[in-house]
Amino acid sequence: MNDNVNNQIERLTDKLMKESSLESPSMDFTSQVMAKVDTLAKSDVTTYRPLISKRVWTIITVVSVGALIYLLFNGTNESSLFTSLDLSALSDNKLTNAFSGLNFSKTIAYAVGILALMTVVQVPLLKGYFNKKISLRS
Repeated sequence: MNDNVNNQIERLTDKLMKESSLESPSMDFTSQVMAKVDTLAKSDVTTYRPLISKRVWTIITVVSVGALIYLLFNGTNESSLFTSLDLSALSDNKLTNAFSGLNFSKTIAYAVGILALMTVVQVPLLKGYFNKKISLRS
């Protein structure tokens, strides 16, 4: 029974394949496809938007500089804002006591300093490189 159905389906498909002609794409098929690919590549999906805007960075900078200036000029005054805070919990705890006996050599200190300097230099350079690379695509 199952064999008979399979044979009928096979004969039907063979008949349909013989009757149908081979289809070929139009002459400008490639250019039409590439035009659609170009429009997809220029979409707004890849538009770069920073997580923190320039306005917020400006506000953060102004507040930080203002706080630093306030501390510099009012830090020695006895009526300072920070004299009422008890910050002994930051310096007298198990974590700081565990690392209090650690001494670093000058070589390690120089290596960490150079690593920090190289990071500060390379991050803006890499950011500029990738921004240029993204702007060339769009």
